[in-house]
Amino acid sequence: MLTFEQKLAIIASFPELQRKDVSLGRVNFHYEESAHEKKIVVYHLHPNGNGFVFAGLLEDVETDAKGFVNIREFSEDELRSLIARSIESLSAADAEEEPDVSSQEEGYRPSRAEFWRGAGGSRLTLLYQDDLWYVYAGKELDMAFETHEEAVQYLADEGFRRE
Repeated sequence: MLTFEQKLAIIASFPELQRKDVSLGRVNFHYEESAHEKKIVVYHLHPNGNGFVFAGLLEDVETDAKGFVNIREFSEDELRSLIARSIESLSAADAEEEPDVSSQEEGYRPSRAEFWRGAGGSRLTLLYQDDLWYVYAGKELDMAFETHEEAVQYLADEGFRRE
């Protein structure tokens, strides 16, 4: 396991990240140029070596409900790779179409959005937040629903298909 100082050195090697000291000796690192609302890449790096990296937009990474991965046991290569991929995902050109998702509903994977494609290539995003299902066209809110089923029915009725 890498020490706190080793992890700090690795994270600080990414010039696009800004260090923000928080309580109890913990440190966050923000990516201010993020194309998303999400700006925190490294969350609560603690002197005991525990900490989290945002990976909520990465399809092949298992995350918690907020989109973070615990990095306590990561090697240097694993940590560098995950941070680089996190930054890349937050700076994606179509980021406005991929908002962060948190969900407690059964059957819906946390930190993932559903993407729906319509006629002419238009794309909508369905995500669960604050106990509601939201349909976004880019950054603009289109509709909100109480259940996933209502949202899916609306999208189907409007001629959209899940990607």
